[in-house]
Amino acid sequence: MNAAERFDRYLEHLSEGLGHADRHAGLRGYCTGLMLPLSRKSVEPMAARVDPMHASARHQSLHHFVAKAEWSDTQMLRRVCQWVMPKMDFSQGGWWIIDDTGFPKKGRHSVGVTRQYCGMLGKQDNCQVAVSISLASSQCSLPVAWQLYLPEDWASDPERRAKAGVPDEVRFATKTHIALQQLRTLLDEGAPRYCVLADAGYGVDNAFRQALSDMGLLYAVGVTSAVVVWPPGVQPLPPKPYSGMGRPPVMPRRTAALQPVSVKALAQSLPSRAFQNISWREGTNDTLNGRFAAVRVRHAGGNTGKARLRPEQWLLIEWPAGDAEPSKYFLSTLPEDTPIDELVGVAHQRWRIERDYQDLKQDFGLGHYEGRGWRGFHHHAALSIAAYGFLMAERLVADKSVGGKKNFIQRQVPALPKDYIPRGSPARTAPRGDVDHDAAPSTELSVDRSSWPVPLLRKGRRKATLVTQ
Repeated sequence: MNAAERFDRYLEHLSEGLGHADRHAGLRGYCTGLMLPLSRKSVEPMAARVDPMHASARHQSLHHFVAKAEWSDTQMLRRVCQWVMPKMDFSQGGWWIIDDTGFPKKGRHSVGVTRQYCGMLGKQDNCQVAVSISLASSQCSLPVAWQLYLPEDWASDPERRAKAGVPDEVRFATKTHIALQQLRTLLDEGAPRYCVLADAGYGVDNAFRQALSDMGLLYAVGVTSAVVVWPPGVQPLPPKPYSGMGRPPVMPRRTAALQPVSVKALAQSLPSRAFQNISWREGTNDTLNGRFAAVRVRHAGGNTGKARLRPEQWLLIEWPAGDAEPSKYFLSTLPEDTPIDELVGVAHQRWRIERDYQDLKQDFGLGHYEGRGWRGFHHHAALSIAAYGFLMAERLVADKSVGGKKNFIQRQVPALPKDYIPRGSPARTAPRGDVDHDAAPSTELSVDRSSWPVPLLRKGRRKATLVTQ
């Protein structure tokens, strides 16, 4: 079975979750367009390349499929996971990676757009932000949950909600609450209880970490240098003795001489022998390594002094050689006997979600959707992930069978008719000459199914071009 035939089977698998059979053509056309090496993967340019001789009609059908049709983006992601997950190797463990990504926007009418921090730009700007969870193994990762963060000004505006088609059940929720709800849903559906990874944007939230523990999940999450802990061997005084009146005291006590410290201060107090060089994976050009120290601490619950005594956990400190202070801090509930190299390896698995976002945006048009509605935003993202999932599965199968050789299809883009004029172009209103249909190039993708166009997933940071023999 060649790649085109496997793609057909993949689409049949996804189609089972679409409902009406008339949506199957939309699925094929949209996923095919997302796999073409186009500079812009919004609806119109994809329609023009997928079906050049009927670009306008195909544009309308694809637009309806992604923006109007009532199919479940959540169900689509589940079916993608069902196809890819059996090909992933979890013999060395698995992880849930939580993160969010931003999409810069010029206007204010697209759903969820407001001035907020955009990781893509590294600053506050006008953008949309979506929260996702990826399932990761030692080989790869795949987004399995996706939801737009709806800012409070949007959530409380009935007019804007109605125009964008925001469902009634969607209310304002913080990014951490969205992520926790995504996790609960996955676990309720029988997902494995893997360790959770997240950056400091999530890790500094005490309630977030506690919720993970309450769900029975281990975690290794980033924290900021200001997080306060009890150093190794130090803890507050026990609660005051019970007087016999009222409720028994439960809060630990602090004194002027007995106070928690910031993780930065703790790191700077450690002797140099506490740090050791650890390598965690092979990078594109060299082995990635750094200086790390790991100590057992208790989170102090803030600076109020009123938090209950918390269990011990790991504080992992990364301090690059030659730097004046540490660069990263992690809190982890991995077992007490976990070796430091394993702590480092787990904490640094989060890089995979950055690669997810990079590939999805650069190769699969994740940020190219031009509609303004809630449904279209989530449908487009689910289809981008679906296209990504197929190529991920292809790579995994190729790696297992032929020692890493990627057995993919040659990338080709159907030619446009000579008289094609994009929508919005000033020339579109000008008189057009007669179309010579006989002279138009053939555009049937099925003429040579063995050379169907799909992009390559990158392994490392370089792209390769391989052709099915």
